[in-house]
Amino acid sequence: MKVRTRSSAIVGAVGVLGSICLVASLALGTASADEGAPAPRQDAKAAKDAKAANVALTKVATAKNPIAGVAGPGGTVWVAERAGTVRVLSDKGLSEPVLDISSETTTDGERGLLGIAFDKKSAHFYISFTNRQGTSVVDEFAVKGGKIQPSSRRTLLTQTQPYSNHNGGDIRFGPDGYLYIAFGDGGSGGDPHGNGQNLDTLLGKLLRIDPSRKDPGKAYAIPPGNPFVADPKAKDEIWAYGLRNPWKFSFDAGTGDLLIGDVGQNAWEEIDWAPAASKGGENYGWSQMEGTHPYRGGTEPANHVPPVHEYDRTGLGCSVTGGYVYRGKKIPALKGQYVYSDYCDGTLRTLRIENGKVTGTGDLVVNGGEVVSFAQGGNRELYVFDIGGSVYRIDPA
Repeated sequence: MKVRTRSSAIVGAVGVLGSICLVASLALGTASADEGAPAPRQDAKAAKDAKAANVALTKVATAKNPIAGVAGPGGTVWVAERAGTVRVLSDKGLSEPVLDISSETTTDGERGLLGIAFDKKSAHFYISFTNRQGTSVVDEFAVKGGKIQPSSRRTLLTQTQPYSNHNGGDIRFGPDGYLYIAFGDGGSGGDPHGNGQNLDTLLGKLLRIDPSRKDPGKAYAIPPGNPFVADPKAKDEIWAYGLRNPWKFSFDAGTGDLLIGDVGQNAWEEIDWAPAASKGGENYGWSQMEGTHPYRGGTEPANHVPPVHEYDRTGLGCSVTGGYVYRGKKIPALKGQYVYSDYCDGTLRTLRIENGKVTGTGDLVVNGGEVVSFAQGGNRELYVFDIGGSVYRIDPA
């Protein structure tokens, strides 16, 4: 099945805390579109990019609320289902669960199994989920012969969540071999505890840890190059801060650059960027800033790193879903472009980024439904997850 529609699906109703209810109760911490401004126009180069990359969505599987994916051993793609199961996608289709923690998590609010990752040698598998008390947990399993070893399970890190939304939860290994973990600001609306700018909490942050080594009293080590290790008032794990609800981040497989989709509060969705050579410490501004705009009279921090791209809520978008820079071989015209979407709009869009600046924006003219995540296979081809169940592969049209 190939999908080339542009129909947009908007579901649910906006709640009092500024979160839109998603299918299966998944909310990504969005809010009403009452503070927007006219959307930026697509430039000539962007139009050329969009026209050149002629793609289609091929449905390759149906899962139960797929929410995260990662390239696995033997050319497979491992798919996390929000209720707590992990299945393996191969040429034979989607397997029975290879891991089931459904008795340990809950899907109320924005909770559940939220992220999965393999280390570089696929020797360990990692899961990020909220337990039944709502606490964020990152666990590790050994992998042998492509199979998870349940008896090897150990907990690396936990973080108490004050509310049921803005958990973040995406995890992945960077080009440096360290594990990166994204946490939202803790929830409610408007960051009532000021976590985004507070370096004494892991909430509202992108973390970097080394699970291959242990520091005294911890299940992991702090990489010596982390930016705040010398600051007694900051958590050593922090790599970057000022995030509201980072909903999917990735590293460019070609350059090592970091891209983060950060869900906005009332008016602006943003994509943040950092070069591969970054030493960390970026402040993306929340909750003083929403995108490039002061939030509720906030003052822009002196070290604010503005988003590389933002878009408002005057259209159908309401909750950005971060994606990947395309580095596959099937679609040469798409190579080097960042592919992302929005949960409420579902259209796949692109950014061409050069030296930290967007030089082109594009519309791939395909719609993935309620796009909640992307995955990158071992061959660098991209997959799109619709929370309703459809798993698509981006193919040439």
